[in-house]
Amino acid sequence: MGHFAHKAGRAWRHWRSSASEARQAFPETTLDAIAHAIDEGERTHRGEVRLIVEKALPFEAAWDGVTNRQRAIALFADYSVWDTEDNCGVLIYVNLAEHKVDIVADRGIDRRIDAATWQAVCRTMTDGFRQGRFHEATLAAVQQVNALLHQHFPSSGERPNELPDRPLML
Repeated sequence: MGHFAHKAGRAWRHWRSSASEARQAFPETTLDAIAHAIDEGERTHRGEVRLIVEKALPFEAAWDGVTNRQRAIALFADYSVWDTEDNCGVLIYVNLAEHKVDIVADRGIDRRIDAATWQAVCRTMTDGFRQGRFHEATLAAVQQVNALLHQHFPSSGERPNELPDRPLML
């Protein structure tokens, strides 16, 4: 019964999450500010940053126990974050129903920046989310990602923008 109750509770939490709660956490002004921060950062490094905010997992995924990390990896593939010229895509995935964050980095970046560093960036967001500071916490995390990418993959001049800078709301 415990396992079933856990599955049902998790699925219910995701099912009842609303688009209006997502818009409240990430209003247009916040999305604009994030897009601007990503654009500004990408001018200083060779990375491509993509932020995806999902109000909740699809019901079946929540019921089946898909983890936040598994969902982030699937979206990394689905939205071609891996498909950049220098293998330098970074996905910041936010699951609002659970207030969880995962970062998936392409192999070019993953070789240089370790999991503990990415987890610290994720904590910046989740700590802020607990206080209801979605705007500030997300911008702080984007700045941290930009600083890491600038340190390890500094800009080598003008290059095309390969991924949209505006956050994707699912």
